[in-house]
Amino acid sequence: MSRPLIISDCDEVLLYMVVPFRNWVGSAHDINFSLDDHDFSRALTYRHDGSLVEPAKVWHLLGGFFDAAMDQQPAIPGAVAALTQLSEMADIAILTNLQDHRAEARSAQLKAAGINAPVFTNQGPKGEALARIKAEYQPSVTVFIDDMSGHHESVNDISPDVWRLHMIGEPLMARHFEPAPFAHARIDDWDAAHIWIEEKLTMGLPAAKIELETV
Repeated sequence: MSRPLIISDCDEVLLYMVVPFRNWVGSAHDINFSLDDHDFSRALTYRHDGSLVEPAKVWHLLGGFFDAAMDQQPAIPGAVAALTQLSEMADIAILTNLQDHRAEARSAQLKAAGINAPVFTNQGPKGEALARIKAEYQPSVTVFIDDMSGHHESVNDISPDVWRLHMIGEPLMARHFEPAPFAHARIDDWDAAHIWIEEKLTMGLPAAKIELETV
């Protein structure tokens, strides 16, 4: 019988990202990054005049961060220990929204943190990519973990039998976001998440599709 499968995001689930990114753009580019608002497009300002960093420049900076400063991303407390223990009962795969050419660097980054799992890169909603991973592994039950609400909706649409856990490991960001409506649970702490995930894997039953009531 096939093993259960955990498909996890990386940034703000396994590794901190926004605070290291804030520190990096400040020191390397003299740019302020405010965490007081969930609107990422308006969070970056030039220090010399306070003007907004244009959206195209923000994406360029994010790419520069992943190319130059991935080693500055520490593991979120409890993540490595939880995945290490869960790997005894389930396969682990990482589904991360990075450009494909950064997959090797992400894999090396995670190994250095103590997480040895195959890395799948993706751009855009994750539903189709998750479905491909699931088809490859043919798991008995699947749990998906991500910090972005839209990815839970995408997975709910394409693979509704997958259990979905909404997790934002960075407290400075978590406070700005409501629980994802298409996730089965919102847990931002790995000790509690470990228990929830293990329960779903042990139970071995498929999840139910979430249908939101329409007004």
